[in-house]
Amino acid sequence: MDVEKMKIIDLSHTISPEMPVYPGTEPPTFTAECTLDNVGFVEKKITLYSHTGTHIDAPAHIIHEARTLDQFSADHFMGKSSVLDMTSIQRPTVDIHHIEPYQDLIAKSEFLLLYTGWSRWWGTDAYYQGYPVLSPEAARWIAGFELRGLGVDTISVDPAGATAFTIHEIFLHCNILVIENLTNLQALPNTDFILSCFPLNIEDADGSPIRAVAIIE
Repeated sequence: MDVEKMKIIDLSHTISPEMPVYPGTEPPTFTAECTLDNVGFVEKKITLYSHTGTHIDAPAHIIHEARTLDQFSADHFMGKSSVLDMTSIQRPTVDIHHIEPYQDLIAKSEFLLLYTGWSRWWGTDAYYQGYPVLSPEAARWIAGFELRGLGVDTISVDPAGATAFTIHEIFLHCNILVIENLTNLQALPNTDFILSCFPLNIEDADGSPIRAVAIIE
């Protein structure tokens, strides 16, 4: 890969104390524990939940005794990716017939991203309600491919207010990692690209914020 010809597209929201978080989760806190004036250097204490902002879910997030992120090799978090444009679907459910035309594209991918356009509501109440989600049948169909991960530009792969996390379970039972709260998916090309979505190397991690980027030649 020619580094000089690479284009990097940031797919991550900024983490800040004022950022949106999943309902019921506390927002992150930043405390200036060390400053230039009192100790000669700057260091912040940052407190946040493991599924804050643009983040990745491990199977252990939903499933008893399942794998945590640190049990996956580092190369699992980078690979050939494609994006499906779902913005024309004028309903809250993405069904099999919406995605079957992309079968050949999915089969060549290690990561699949679903572009719904919902990230435009980031920072508003609308972000938390009515976002498109896969039907269980569509999720099972996608889970039949040899994917490393599935990413969305919404706050969850399950519907708002869900108490049974069916879509999470379908993918995570197959060790297909779930990436949520992506952004800038409209900037991605119709051709394949490389997705980098490395989590922090945290022991027993059920999830982690990531700096997701697309790498395009």
